[in-house]
Formats: sequence, structure tokens, C-alpha cells
Amino acid sequence: MPDPTRLRDSTQIVLPAEAVESLEPQLTEEFTVTVVSEGDSYCRIIGSPVEIKAVSEFLARRGVSVP
Repeated sequence: MPDPTRLRDSTQIVLPAEAVESLEPQLTEEFTVTVVSEGDSYCRIIGSPVEIKAVSEFLARRGVSVP
């Protein structure tokens, strides 16, 4: 049986809100993901493992460090 933590890590990225706010329109237009605000400090980018990998690469190319 798969580990839930591992599945969650492959289907979401949690980042500081300010790191994503200017890129959010591009993310939702270019990728099939949902961006959810977690208060004022964090946001979650949620999608399939394939989309999350592509979003990670997209963010890295723009200087956003993805854990």
C-alpha cells in the first residue's frame, strides 16, 4: 500500500504566498493545477504528479526554490 505522505508530496507543492502570487496566472493557464491560499503566508499548488513535476521545473527556471 502506498505511503500517504509520499503521495501527497507528489501531488502538491507548498510555498510562501509571495513566491507564487505573481506567477499564479501563468501557472493556472499553462498547467492543470489548482492554487489554494493557506492564509496570508502560504499557498498550495495541487495537481497530478506529472503536472507537479512540470510546475516544479517551471518555478525553478524562474528562481523559485521548490522543496
